[in-house]
Amino acid sequence: MALIKETDFGTPASRSETLVTLTIDGKSVTVPEGTSIMRAAMEIGVEIPKLCATDMVKSFGSCRLCVIEIEGRNGAPASCTTPVAPGISVKTLTPRVDAIRRGIMELYISDHPLDCLTCAANGDCELQSMAGAVGLREVRYGYDGKNHVFARNDGKPNEEWLPKDQSNPYFTYDPSKCIVCNRCVRACSEVQGQFALTIEGRGFDSRVSPGVHEAFMESECVSCGACVQACPTATLVENSVIAIGQPEHSDVTTCAYCGVGCAFKAEMRGEEIVRMVPWKDGKANHGHSCIKGRFAYGYALHRDRVLSPMIREKVTDPWREVSWEEAISYAASRFKAIQEKYGRLAVGGITSSRCTCEETYLMQKIIRSGFGNNNVDTCARVCHSPTGYGLSQAFGTSAGTQDFDSVEGADVILIIGCNPTDAHPVVGSQIKKRLREGAKLIVVDPRRTEMVRTPYIEAAFHLPLKPGTNVAIVTALAHVIVTEGLVNEEFVQTRCEWDEYQDWAAFVSEERNSPEAVEQYTGVPAHLVRGAARLYATGGNATIYYGLGVTEHSQGSTTVMAIANLAMATGNLGRKGVGVNPLRGQNNVQGSCDMGSFPHEYPGYRHVSNDDTRELFEKAWGVDLDPEPGLRIPNMFDAAVEGRFKGLYVQGEDILQSDPDIKHVSAGLGALDCLIVQDLFLNETANYAHVFLPGASFLEKDGVFINAERRVQRVRKVMSPKAGYADWQATQMLANAMGCDWDYKHPSEIWAEMASLTPPFAGISYEKLDEVGSVQWPCNDATPEGMPIMHIDGFARGKGKFVITEYVPTDERTGPRFPLLLTTGRILSQYNVGAQTRRTENSQWHPEDVLEIHPHDAELRGVRDGDWVRVQSRAGETTLHAKITDRVAPGVVYTTFHHPLCQTNVVTTDNSDWATNCPEYKVTAVQVSPSNGPTEWQERYRAMAENSRRIEAPAPPAE
Repeated sequence: MALIKETDFGTPASRSETLVTLTIDGKSVTVPEGTSIMRAAMEIGVEIPKLCATDMVKSFGSCRLCVIEIEGRNGAPASCTTPVAPGISVKTLTPRVDAIRRGIMELYISDHPLDCLTCAANGDCELQSMAGAVGLREVRYGYDGKNHVFARNDGKPNEEWLPKDQSNPYFTYDPSKCIVCNRCVRACSEVQGQFALTIEGRGFDSRVSPGVHEAFMESECVSCGACVQACPTATLVENSVIAIGQPEHSDVTTCAYCGVGCAFKAEMRGEEIVRMVPWKDGKANHGHSCIKGRFAYGYALHRDRVLSPMIREKVTDPWREVSWEEAISYAASRFKAIQEKYGRLAVGGITSSRCTCEETYLMQKIIRSGFGNNNVDTCARVCHSPTGYGLSQAFGTSAGTQDFDSVEGADVILIIGCNPTDAHPVVGSQIKKRLREGAKLIVVDPRRTEMVRTPYIEAAFHLPLKPGTNVAIVTALAHVIVTEGLVNEEFVQTRCEWDEYQDWAAFVSEERNSPEAVEQYTGVPAHLVRGAARLYATGGNATIYYGLGVTEHSQGSTTVMAIANLAMATGNLGRKGVGVNPLRGQNNVQGSCDMGSFPHEYPGYRHVSNDDTRELFEKAWGVDLDPEPGLRIPNMFDAAVEGRFKGLYVQGEDILQSDPDIKHVSAGLGALDCLIVQDLFLNETANYAHVFLPGASFLEKDGVFINAERRVQRVRKVMSPKAGYADWQATQMLANAMGCDWDYKHPSEIWAEMASLTPPFAGISYEKLDEVGSVQWPCNDATPEGMPIMHIDGFARGKGKFVITEYVPTDERTGPRFPLLLTTGRILSQYNVGAQTRRTENSQWHPEDVLEIHPHDAELRGVRDGDWVRVQSRAGETTLHAKITDRVAPGVVYTTFHHPLCQTNVVTTDNSDWATNCPEYKVTAVQVSPSNGPTEWQERYRAMAENSRRIEAPAPPAE
């Protein structure tokens, strides 16, 4: 395939509904009012030369290369900053315009290094292209511009003037090639919202500067890559391009990190990836990205990848590399033996939210039809299962209500229990952009996250609640809205169950649910709660974003229902700018749930006990299916310890690091007779595995991911599977070894089968996705183009359901032994358990998990910044380095869980959500004290992990 080129229209599109007709070079064109002449020309295929203009940022008009003539007007205005007008006649090519453009280009070239043949951007340089486009053939001013890296008198290169900045591991900054077009500065501020770049100096001394003349790695740059993408020269260029050269071909695929689902061009030289470039037509990201998707793809090629299947009899044995055939045969025989001895229910599997929908569909299929039970679960159990339960109770569907672009119509944004700038950076940037345009922000979070206060934005209200009191705070917001008469009664009466609403309204109106009464639990001053409630109810279109800080609690499902109550009571559903939006953690966690990864549900969230549904799948699969729900992940561990559960197939998940109470998880895994792990790396879970099947990265497979806004997008293979097979092929081989008779030739066949059995996906095919790019389910005869915004005319369940949300304090209490509350989360540069990002240069930003502790709590304990500290809970203890900060409140400590040896989840307990068993990661009572290094458990675990990764040397060839 050839290199895909995207059209750059020079300036953003106008959203005006008023149309204007004008003439450009004798051709009539009709465009929305407010469109630039440059963009209007591009609409009819007339490309006006430009350097400072790009359609990712607002017009700027600094380079003047895009001048044009307009009949009846004096001068030669810049087409990028001149809007269209009715009836005008524009000329883009005249002798006068040509002369002006060549003169401008002469000035640029006179001050630019002429090393095109050795420049990394050669062949992909807009300065080079524009010089040719304007017909530049000579430079009258010479080539001695001050920005050149010229030689000193002794003939050696002058490294004192404008040296290259190579501090960032992913890109290089060469100021000698800067043409001061400001595109990088504007991309940093307008697209990313970081404001890390500026132009310093004047005249010949002008140049881009990170911060106050800092190196990129020392500045506030977040390495999103927007500046690199915007640069028209080699001033900012990817190190991979410098090392490998310009790409030869590309294809569009979907990022395999968070639930935003950014679309990228994977640009290649043969089978070698050169760079990942955000795809401007990607409906989730519109050409933007974060450090992970843009640069941290190197894990796919890392030396740690295991490329051969391996088996071992006991976990204390070294691994033995074998053929695929032997590994599959061994795994199937072990599982058959287990079921023969312990019964049909003694085995199960865990699907992956990193794999494609097709692979997840096959995983639940092999468990239901091959293993003969419903013992299937997924990582959503430990993150967003309360979303599925809570939203389905209120609305009848278990997914977000809006597309990401809906925020552009929001007047009030309520963020609770999530940190978008770290965990979902592209959505975070989009939110920040809307806030700079005037929207108001409410943040409900124990920490002072970046969203509370950053350049050019500040939350109107920050409610720093005590961890574990989400239900109390949301119900208190509802108390204000109901008792002060701020309910949208017309919406409630027409769209919701009125009797249930009245019961709920009476409940929230009780004095015990007032902001003043719950202040004793939440720690949030009542006046802040009242102000936030009034703003949410009366500030215009109000939207809610929430994350794991809502769901990972013992009352996670209750909080989700409380949030839904809030949206229904104020009528903030069913149109642009409103809604309830869960920010999903992993790239395909929505898809893995949609595909039937829960023990009680088939694809499309239909219960296994429903006779009609079960009959549908039995007919399609040709087997009898179990009507009884299977085991959830925590139940699997319990049953394994009790000796009733003996075999587990884990695809693409590292449950030993990601699940709570690691000691209990390790006990469960250690009790298994056979553990099959399918992954890219020998992860922590593989310490207890008997069979290892090498996985394939997202670059090596075809399929579909579904993001947090229900957007179905293609994943396209750009290189051959390094281990020989994609994950779906390995699952098919195992299924057939277990007695199934599958014969899928391509993932499109798997998708077609799933869609034929699952109504929300009936109208989605690979052909449709290739044609339109992406579709948001449901997509069927009723909604043939998908549904970006749900619940426009009514709820999926008919009437919206209000649920009484009684606040029940968590069982996890502080006291003299454990006086602090630990809460956990993510950080920008790392992702989830770090299996991917730890194998990239991202670890330069975050080499280990640290414990954030307030200065007051640190002083009481004699802890200094950077000290080792022991974190002890009722479940266990670990040690981390301390980071003293007032981002956390007194009494609260915070850490991440990206590094396995930091063992964060040794201290988290087995408390879980009452409805879904989602673990209560966000509330753990702990004590923090000075330490002199890792705990005995950490050292023992490190030794065990190293021993478990031993691979037997291959036998010497026979003579």
